[in-house]
Amino acid sequence: MKLIGLASDHAGYDLKQYVKQWIESKGWQYKDFGTNSTDSCDYPDYAHPLALAVEAGECYPGIAICGSGNGIAITLNKHQRIRAALCWTPELSILARKHNDANVLVMPGRFISEDMADKILQEFFKNSFEGGRHQRRIDKIPVE
Repeated sequence: MKLIGLASDHAGYDLKQYVKQWIESKGWQYKDFGTNSTDSCDYPDYAHPLALAVEAGECYPGIAICGSGNGIAITLNKHQRIRAALCWTPELSILARKHNDANVLVMPGRFISEDMADKILQEFFKNSFEGGRHQRRIDKIPVE
């Protein structure tokens, strides 16, 4: 497995710390693009470097967290080769991988527990892209 890329803003920092422990418990490695505290900050400052690393193949997949998950997901999805999926249930995580070939998992730090994050992470890493009819749809996403 490649290096897993991580990014969060201040509202996602605590859950990101949990995600780091979760990744380490699997024996995997990660690269943390920040933030490094709960001090107020701007999620694009961390989302863009994560997206660039995933696009370049330096990291795969990415995991991003902000308060609602929306802001960081919107920022990540401005990149043409990023498919960031906001997931707050394990079922959404499964579909994000199987149907959307999500390469960045986004979680809402203020709205899910560590237990729920564990379930979401398990499903995200357990499942893979189904291809088939879904590939045709994925091919139509980029605008370049």
